[in-house]
Amino acid sequence: MLNLLLAVRQRSESLVAPLEPEDLCLQGMADASPPKWHLAHTTWFFDTFLLQPYLKGYEGCDPRWSYQFNSYYEAAGARHPRPSRGVLTRPTIREVLAWRQQVDAALTQLLTSPDADQEDIQQLAELGLHHEQQHQELLLMDLLDGFSRQPLEPAYQTGADHHLGPLEPTQARWISCDGGLYEIGHAGAGFHFDNEGPSHRIWLEDFALMDHLVCNDDFRCFIADGGYQRPELWMSEGWAVQQQLGWQAPRYWRGNGPADQWQEEFTLEGRRHLNRKAPVRHLSWFEADAYARWCGARLPSEAEWEVALQQHQPLIHDAHGKLWQWTASPYRPYPGFLPAPGAVGEYNGKFMSSQFVLRGSSWLTPEGHERDTYRNFFAPANRWMAAGLRLAR
Repeated sequence: MLNLLLAVRQRSESLVAPLEPEDLCLQGMADASPPKWHLAHTTWFFDTFLLQPYLKGYEGCDPRWSYQFNSYYEAAGARHPRPSRGVLTRPTIREVLAWRQQVDAALTQLLTSPDADQEDIQQLAELGLHHEQQHQELLLMDLLDGFSRQPLEPAYQTGADHHLGPLEPTQARWISCDGGLYEIGHAGAGFHFDNEGPSHRIWLEDFALMDHLVCNDDFRCFIADGGYQRPELWMSEGWAVQQQLGWQAPRYWRGNGPADQWQEEFTLEGRRHLNRKAPVRHLSWFEADAYARWCGARLPSEAEWEVALQQHQPLIHDAHGKLWQWTASPYRPYPGFLPAPGAVGEYNGKFMSSQFVLRGSSWLTPEGHERDTYRNFFAPANRWMAAGLRLAR
């Protein structure tokens, strides 16, 4: 546990190594957070929930830092407003990195002590590890958003998109799945977030899932057919949002007007030619749903997505490692779900409202962090995340 935890902690710091000092407080929008804030918040998590309660003699961080780097844990105290995290130039990155070293040393002390085998300590350490991996992915998505808003369109790092790649050249096809009574959700050994359980039964009718993700060429056909100008394809709220914000294409496409004018996209490697066969990405739920309706198909439910992998995993291409995939399922608790006691119980359960579930994982997801039962979730208008879609019928 300790070696893995320290490796994850080190990776967070390696992610900011290509950045300039001016980039560390970059916050392009209210939903995003600056890179320095991610480094500090993940450190605050261990400081607050693991070290202060369990390591004898440990002195917690400055209470003002706790105010600045608490995210949404009401039970842990007041918080700095999320939309203005970019104004937090202090503590400096030097101080944040020194704090991380102190916390890593304290984690080493705790996890090599006679108390290390306590179940609470092991569970919180593992939760903190996976929490930090979540923030590693968020850090890169937030950075892409911030860089995309700048006239110079800076690149983060050469090769940052190499894992995404094109779709496989085979013809996309429908995979038929038998209906029936199935068990979904995490069961058995191994780490999982609380919202992935408990395992429970669900009835499904026969359905089919597309074996490939929707690609850029497919989505250009939607644009060419007036997909962004046809209200009958859109949910009412989605139509209002895209009219208000002027959406004409996915979040980072560059161009204007007809579909053939969208030739480039902005990426972590900077602006580059649009790969026509790569999976279309950075879509809101509203766009994914409108596209599915335009195709005469629909988005899969999260249960269908999970059961399709149970039945036909080798045939379902790019379930992991390319893009998170929107589902038709609202983010709600599974039957029998109970949040953990205390402040960490706010980790997932309090967001089970006005969000939709995404399944799979993306090319930004840290290795070993993906699971078939993983339930990611975002608001339906969000589209800065690494999200695409797979059709169902």
